[in-house]
Amino acid sequence: MKFTLSWLKDHLDTSASLAEIVDVVLAAKPAALSLEAANPRHAHEWAVFENTKLPAGKVLIPGVIESKSNFIEHPEVIANRIGNYAKLVGRENVIAGSDCGYGTWVGQAAVDPDIVWAKFAALTEGARIASRRFWR
Repeated sequence: MKFTLSWLKDHLDTSASLAEIVDVVLAAKPAALSLEAANPRHAHEWAVFENTKLPAGKVLIPGVIESKSNFIEHPEVIANRIGNYAKLVGRENVIAGSDCGYGTWVGQAAVDPDIVWAKFAALTEGARIASRRFWR
Protein backbone atom coordinates (compact mmCIF):
# COMPACT_ATOMS: atom_id res chain seq x y z
CA MET A 1 0.00 0.00 0.00
CA LYS A 2 1.31 3.43 -0.92
CA PHE A 3 0.91 6.04 1.81
CA THR A 4 0.41 9.29 -0.05
CA LEU A 5 -0.56 12.60 1.50
CA SER A 6 -4.05 12.10 0.08
CA TRP A 7 -4.31 8.63 1.66
CA LEU A 8 -3.13 9.98 5.00
CA LYS A 9 -5.64 12.82 4.90
CA ASP A 10 -8.48 10.40 4.07
CA HIS A 11 -7.52 7.74 6.62
CA LEU A 12 -5.67 9.29 9.53
CA ASP A 13 -6.78 12.88 9.95
CA THR A 14 -10.13 12.98 11.70
CA SER A 15 -10.04 16.66 12.56
CA ALA A 16 -11.24 19.40 10.25
CA SER A 17 -8.74 21.89 8.97
CA LEU A 18 -9.19 25.44 10.18
CA ALA A 19 -9.58 26.60 6.57
CA GLU A 20 -12.64 24.33 6.22
CA ILE A 21 -14.41 25.71 9.28
CA VAL A 22 -13.03 29.22 9.87
CA ASP A 23 -16.16 31.03 8.63
CA VAL A 24 -18.41 29.06 10.99
CA VAL A 25 -15.97 29.44 13.89
CA LEU A 26 -15.68 33.21 13.44
CA ALA A 27 -19.47 33.58 13.22
CA ALA A 28 -19.88 31.99 16.66
CA LYS A 29 -20.82 34.24 19.59
CA PRO A 30 -17.85 33.67 21.96
CA ALA A 31 -15.44 36.60 22.07
CA ALA A 32 -12.42 34.31 22.48
CA LEU A 33 -11.69 31.32 20.26
CA SER A 34 -9.25 28.61 21.31
CA LEU A 35 -7.45 26.94 18.41
CA GLU A 36 -5.13 23.95 18.22
CA ALA A 37 -2.00 25.51 16.81
CA ALA A 38 1.01 23.58 18.13
CA ASN A 39 0.38 19.96 17.22
CA PRO A 40 1.80 18.73 13.91
CA ARG A 41 -1.65 18.49 12.26
CA HIS A 42 -2.52 22.15 12.86
CA ALA A 43 0.75 24.08 13.42
CA HIS A 44 0.63 25.58 9.91
CA GLU A 45 -2.91 26.93 10.14
CA TRP A 46 -1.97 30.40 11.39
CA ALA A 47 -1.65 31.16 7.67
CA VAL A 48 -5.45 30.96 7.32
CA PHE A 49 -5.51 34.48 8.77
CA GLU A 50 -3.48 35.81 5.84
CA ASN A 51 -6.78 35.73 3.91
CA THR A 52 -9.32 35.77 6.75
CA LYS A 53 -10.12 38.90 8.73
CA LEU A 54 -10.70 38.46 12.44
CA PRO A 55 -14.01 40.15 13.29
CA ALA A 56 -13.90 43.11 15.66
CA GLY A 57 -14.27 42.03 19.27
CA LYS A 58 -12.87 38.53 18.70
CA VAL A 59 -9.70 37.26 20.32
CA LEU A 60 -7.72 34.17 19.32
CA ILE A 61 -6.18 31.79 21.86
CA PRO A 62 -3.82 29.70 19.75
CA GLY A 63 -2.33 26.68 21.44
CA VAL A 64 1.38 27.39 21.34
CA ILE A 65 2.33 24.33 23.39
CA GLU A 66 1.21 20.80 22.52
CA SER A 67 -0.72 18.92 25.16
CA LYS A 68 -0.04 15.33 24.09
CA SER A 69 3.72 15.45 23.69
CA ASN A 70 6.44 15.06 26.31
CA PHE A 71 8.70 17.37 24.31
CA ILE A 72 9.14 20.78 25.92
CA GLU A 73 8.84 23.53 23.33
CA HIS A 74 11.68 26.05 23.18
CA PRO A 75 10.57 29.54 24.29
CA GLU A 76 11.70 30.97 20.92
CA VAL A 77 9.43 28.51 19.09
CA ILE A 78 6.57 29.59 21.34
CA ALA A 79 7.34 33.28 20.71
CA ASN A 80 7.39 32.64 16.96
CA ARG A 81 4.02 30.87 17.15
CA ILE A 82 2.54 33.80 19.05
CA GLY A 83 4.10 36.17 16.54
CA ASN A 84 2.61 34.37 13.55
CA TYR A 85 -0.86 35.17 14.86
CA ALA A 86 -0.04 38.64 16.23
CA LYS A 87 1.30 39.80 12.86
CA LEU A 88 -1.92 38.77 11.13
CA VAL A 89 -4.70 39.59 13.60
CA GLY A 90 -3.05 42.20 15.82
CA ARG A 91 -1.07 41.77 19.00
CA GLU A 92 -4.01 42.86 21.15
CA ASN A 93 -6.12 40.02 19.73
CA VAL A 94 -3.87 37.10 20.73
CA ILE A 95 -3.68 35.25 24.05
CA ALA A 96 -1.19 32.39 24.15
CA GLY A 97 -2.66 29.08 25.26
CA SER A 98 -2.25 25.33 25.21
CA ASP A 99 -3.61 23.09 22.46
CA CYS A 100 -5.88 21.34 24.93
CA GLY A 101 -5.98 20.26 28.55
CA TYR A 102 -3.54 17.79 30.02
CA GLY A 103 -6.18 15.30 31.18
CA THR A 104 -6.97 14.21 27.64
CA TRP A 105 -7.89 10.67 28.62
CA VAL A 106 -9.69 9.86 31.87
CA GLY A 107 -7.37 8.08 34.28
CA GLN A 108 -4.38 8.28 31.96
CA ALA A 109 -1.88 11.11 31.82
CA ALA A 110 -0.27 11.39 28.40
CA VAL A 111 2.26 13.92 29.64
CA ASP A 112 4.20 13.60 32.89
CA PRO A 113 3.14 16.33 35.37
CA ASP A 114 6.72 17.61 35.71
CA ILE A 115 6.85 18.02 31.93
CA VAL A 116 3.53 19.91 31.99
CA TRP A 117 4.96 22.42 34.46
CA ALA A 118 8.10 22.77 32.33
CA LYS A 119 5.92 23.39 29.27
CA PHE A 120 4.06 26.13 31.15
CA ALA A 121 7.39 27.68 32.18
CA ALA A 122 8.45 27.66 28.53
CA LEU A 123 5.08 29.20 27.59
CA THR A 124 5.66 31.98 30.11
CA GLU A 125 9.14 32.70 28.76
CA GLY A 126 7.93 32.52 25.14
CA ALA A 127 5.16 35.02 25.93
CA ARG A 128 7.74 37.35 27.51
CA ILE A 129 9.86 37.16 24.37
CA ALA A 130 6.86 37.81 22.11
CA SER A 131 5.74 40.70 24.32
CA ARG A 132 9.15 42.33 24.03
CA ARG A 133 8.94 41.99 20.24
CA PHE A 134 5.40 43.30 19.86
CA TRP A 135 4.96 45.73 22.75
CA ARG A 136 8.06 47.94 22.53
